[in-house]
Amino acid sequence: MSFKKKLNIIFKPWEQKKVSKSYDIIGDIAVVRIFEATDEEAQKIAEIILRSNPHVKTVMQQASPVAGELRLRRLKWLAGEEKIDTVHREFGCLFKVDMGLCYFSPRLGFERMRVAKQVKAGEVVINMFAGVGCFSILIARHANPSKVYSVDVNPDAVRFMKENIDLNRMRYIVEAVEGDAKNVVAERLKDVADRVLMPLPEKAFEYLDVALVALKRTGGTIHYYDFSYAKKGVDPVREVERKVSDKLSEVNVAFECVFGRVVQSVGPRWFQVVLDVNIH
Repeated sequence: MSFKKKLNIIFKPWEQKKVSKSYDIIGDIAVVRIFEATDEEAQKIAEIILRSNPHVKTVMQQASPVAGELRLRRLKWLAGEEKIDTVHREFGCLFKVDMGLCYFSPRLGFERMRVAKQVKAGEVVINMFAGVGCFSILIARHANPSKVYSVDVNPDAVRFMKENIDLNRMRYIVEAVEGDAKNVVAERLKDVADRVLMPLPEKAFEYLDVALVALKRTGGTIHYYDFSYAKKGVDPVREVERKVSDKLSEVNVAFECVFGRVVQSVGPRWFQVVLDVNIH
């Protein structure tokens, strides 16, 4: 029986808006969004999740939106073990994460592997917003780059990133760098990258100039992520492509948007979009 059908045991059809129709599982922690439900109702929802997923040990409620420069959210314990840290497995890699200190989304697993499959042997990769290192480590494991510089401004994320680099035995390829990507690139990573990742939609447009500086003078590829609001009948990918194209044209860069897709819906008519942009 699906999660949605099981909710019918608790809520009448017009009460379904009290809970999201899906939830995230990160390692052995499930995170669910619940709206305007009583504590008793929230507890029953958590028990359904625990019974449906034997490997889940903890259920947390997302009690605030993802927000701020560090993209953190407030979590409330509902059931199971009272803990907030876990180890998540993805495509043969292990990622240790504290859900209260670091941003992590299991919904980006497909996107991380999609990017990793594009990396060519010997490339130098810069991940400007690396978090706990998921994109970086997955690339190192499944491609053959010569170096991955994994940058993040959150000291807690960098601490876990270093643990994850060691956990996956990737220290010889992935280098964790703490700091604002603007400063890190300006000080030590100009003209070195074949490929730049920008998986922070809130900041990517602001940092697009920095990504250009990080690429080799011969050019390379930028994986650019952004949010787009699209009214009915409007293509959110085309909206982001237009925005990025205008910016790159302003700075006189030869470029080609070779791929774009909606990564996920993040709200009514709001979408997370990725563009793969070749810089010539």
